[in-house]
Amino acid sequence: MPFRTAISGLRASMTDLSTIGNNVANASTTGFKKSRAEFADIYAASNLGVAGDTPGSGVNVSRIAQQFSQGTVSFTENALDLAINGNGFFVVNDGGSNLYSRAGAFGVDREGYVVNAQSQRLQAFQADTSGTITGALGDLLINTANVAPAASTAVTVGLNLDSSASVPAVATFDPTNTSSYNNATSTTVYDSLGNSHVASMYYVKSGANAWDTYTYVDGVAVDGPTALTFNSSGALTAPAGGAFTTASFTPSGGGAAMTLDLNYGTSTQYGSPFSVNSMVQDGYTTGTLSGLDIDKSGIIFARYSNGQAVTLGQVALANFANPQGLQPVGDTAWAETFEAGAPLVSAPGSSNLGLIQGGALEESNVDLSEELVKMIVAQRNFQANAQVIQTADQVTQSIINIR
Repeated sequence: MPFRTAISGLRASMTDLSTIGNNVANASTTGFKKSRAEFADIYAASNLGVAGDTPGSGVNVSRIAQQFSQGTVSFTENALDLAINGNGFFVVNDGGSNLYSRAGAFGVDREGYVVNAQSQRLQAFQADTSGTITGALGDLLINTANVAPAASTAVTVGLNLDSSASVPAVATFDPTNTSSYNNATSTTVYDSLGNSHVASMYYVKSGANAWDTYTYVDGVAVDGPTALTFNSSGALTAPAGGAFTTASFTPSGGGAAMTLDLNYGTSTQYGSPFSVNSMVQDGYTTGTLSGLDIDKSGIIFARYSNGQAVTLGQVALANFANPQGLQPVGDTAWAETFEAGAPLVSAPGSSNLGLIQGGALEESNVDLSEELVKMIVAQRNFQANAQVIQTADQVTQSIINIR
């Protein structure tokens, strides 16, 4: 009996050492979660279930329990490195079946899908053509195609015209003669092909609280004179709301005919020098992908060279009623099991799910100092059980030697 009891202790100690060794080996593995060996004693019982005075029969490893405590988040220079602050797992598609991982080292494959080192595709809630996140779960695809241009249709101008300015000396407006107007400003507008054009606005004082504005595109007149009227407080009173539309014009370069809705609603006439406070137009040229941004809710934005941003999707996270019931399958991934429960997939930050940190990775939650102490304890346990076998052998030998 002492031999069997001690052998069970040796086996348990070896399992403990193997578990500790695995933790130590993965101390630098991204997203790794440490485990611990849990033990239970063994007692021999009679048919009636009573152990009586029978000593214990040793020890048994009841389970290897995974510990899903938070690992340290370290920052990287890769925008697609993702870390979870809190509960949850990334969902990755492995040839049609889903696996779950805390390792967020992702990149883009040759087809544009976001994948990990095992070519498993990250799952995300898809975005429609308007950038609205839908409830459809699928592979996250980074669209590397150029963004189509959009023609300018509206220009909002916020400026201040100097109320103390004088009427120009030259009565007939001429954009080439600076003596025929008081002030000028310009902005870039775009046609349907993404070609840029310079839209210039000229301002001529015509009387008290009254101004005329002329609009030219690439040196060609498209509007004017349009009267801008202010009240004694310096607020714009006409045109109504400060809005008017230019005549239709066809820009050079082959783009479609276009008009511009000009809005001076926020413009003023105060006794201070001419100033342009805002100048916003809604067109843009074609753009190439220049980078990715991921916010804490997991929404991925593609940034383009023309200043536009497009929503590509939202990273999905899964959680389980009993994460310790998940089955490790290697490569820092787990598979769903009956003991873990069904996966609850939702957006980061919802329910009890954590938030996403872009450009960062979650390190292993292994504490090397703690593991080394455990290793010493496991080693002593092994030596003690070996000593039990040695002592039992000596006792048995003494009995055999009795004459």
